[in-house]
Amino acid sequence: MMNIREAWVHALVFLLLLLPAAERACAGEAYDPLALPACSSAAPVDLKVHDATRNRDIPVRIWLPATNAPEPVVLFSHGLGGSNEGYGYLDRHWSARGYAVVRIQHPGSDSAVWRDVPARERLASMKAAIGLSNYLLRVQDVPAVLDQLARWNQTTGSVLFARLDLGRIGMSGHSFGAVTAQGVSGQSTREGRALFTDLRIRAAVLMSPSCNDRLTDPHQSFGHVEIPWMLMTGTHDVVEALGDAVATMSSRLAVYPDLPPGGKYELFLAGAEHWAFGDYPWPGAAVRRNPNHHRVILALSTAFWDTWLRGDDAARAWLEGDGPRRVLEPQDRWQHK
Repeated sequence: MMNIREAWVHALVFLLLLLPAAERACAGEAYDPLALPACSSAAPVDLKVHDATRNRDIPVRIWLPATNAPEPVVLFSHGLGGSNEGYGYLDRHWSARGYAVVRIQHPGSDSAVWRDVPARERLASMKAAIGLSNYLLRVQDVPAVLDQLARWNQTTGSVLFARLDLGRIGMSGHSFGAVTAQGVSGQSTREGRALFTDLRIRAAVLMSPSCNDRLTDPHQSFGHVEIPWMLMTGTHDVVEALGDAVATMSSRLAVYPDLPPGGKYELFLAGAEHWAFGDYPWPGAAVRRNPNHHRVILALSTAFWDTWLRGDDAARAWLEGDGPRRVLEPQDRWQHK
């Protein structure tokens, strides 16, 4: 027969299981954005979105979490010359943490700009792909994908049927993908017009963001961003072979100062090259990859998603408290407002 002490212990355990994340943390169960459940995500699903208005096919790779319940969605836009095959460390971690990760591949600025091009012509091909026409294609790809996700989510028999919580959508991207994400999540023109903002997006993580002096004015372009943004850059976050066609370090650091306060964060990784955010280094990269960079990127981005897509108070306490310092190295810089 259970004595009074054992009864109290069992009752306490039961109550702890019922407590939300923030209260569990207060009870001694610390929040950890790097912790993964025993059950990981399934293999990714490759699908194609057809945008009839532009007669354009957009490949997407979707990583679904192990749970069958509708879960928050995180879209990711690759950089120039990228595809749905890179950044797998992000896909695996975010999906294992319970997010449906949707990787968008943008024809015209994807791996086709170099893969089937003679080696001597690749650099010119990539430079030609960085321009307004491909930017416009990219920022229109995002709402086209979101529209199709909504249809698949409501279609019985679809692999995505009832798997997506489209009321909680995050947007992310690297390099040209960060510029794409900026455009659809609140950035305005020099004249202060938010031409491509998609109001379905509730938060954004921008890896290697930038402010193009010819197209943007920092105060007008970023001063009215209403949703949470997390910016990530590093000491050597430039692509010298492409010159200023991509961005300078000053343009990367020009975004954060003019963002309005409230859910705005900036990470600066000491020694990080542009390719620190991807799976593979640029050929001839000058700096050996620091393995802690990926650890930091995963921890801070996951805590950000948990905070702003799940409303997890423990995640926010970690993110805006001492949590980041537990994963950052001494030379890294971190700030929020």
